[in-house]
Amino acid sequence: MSGKAAGGADGTRGRAPEAVRPEKARLQEARLEEARLEEAAAACPGTLAVCVPGVLGLNEDVVLPLASTGKVLLLTALAQDMAAGVVDPDERVTLRDEDYAGGSGLLTGLSARDWTAGDLALLTAAVSDNTATNALLRRVGLGRVDAAAAALGLARTRIHDTIREPRLPEHPPAFASGTARELAGLMRSLAHGREPWQRLLLGWMAHDTDRALVPALLPHEPEDRDPPEVLPYAAGVWVANKTGTDAGTRADVGVMAGARWEGYAVLAHGPAGREHGLVQAVRQAGLAIAETVLPAG
Repeated sequence: MSGKAAGGADGTRGRAPEAVRPEKARLQEARLEEARLEEAAAACPGTLAVCVPGVLGLNEDVVLPLASTGKVLLLTALAQDMAAGVVDPDERVTLRDEDYAGGSGLLTGLSARDWTAGDLALLTAAVSDNTATNALLRRVGLGRVDAAAAALGLARTRIHDTIREPRLPEHPPAFASGTARELAGLMRSLAHGREPWQRLLLGWMAHDTDRALVPALLPHEPEDRDPPEVLPYAAGVWVANKTGTDAGTRADVGVMAGARWEGYAVLAHGPAGREHGLVQAVRQAGLAIAETVLPAG
């Protein structure tokens, strides 16, 4: 990630004040978008939870399965440890047989077994690599991940287990679970934060290759991985995100910038086999979120 995210102490990241719609107009727009969310929730074949802190909210405190979106908790702890010098990004991590897991990722199809911690972090963020996730969970420790989440005020958002493909009855029922409010708060801290770990995590998330959920219907450039220096963003919205996909679950959390910066979380959970309806609901939520950050008019 480049160092181009510097900005003012008020969290504006260098944007011009006139680029942001007046607060009254923004709140009026938010009310319209809340109505859009209600329509999306009514059509959703399950529960739709959405949060843009202080702007949009729907089922914000309902605990739902997160699928791979929960990996942001691991990446948060790792980014903090790297920024503090506890973990060297160049530290070699050798994959063990028990780390390998099917599903998303590339490592099960690659021959190398020796990677740096930084490599594994990028693979986890960019292609949601399950094997990389398990290796990092082993290196960092689930206790450390829990402690990092708790220190950031996440009370009900946790990783419960390693990645398992398949997940059997004797295993915890979900890899991770949590609330839209807590995850959106974490994402908002990345949008406005200046700590080295926040910039590192934002950089990893900017490499996410899955833009099929919240950003899918939005004007954006998926290969622009450098946070914009000045807003409004010329290509519509800039997005750094982490998605989660599992039977009956579609989730997307991230940072979005248009005329202003904001964090968001969208979680959808319903019956297995109805995932297309969940995807449609998440995409409609993405349209509502974008309207809160895009320039007026």
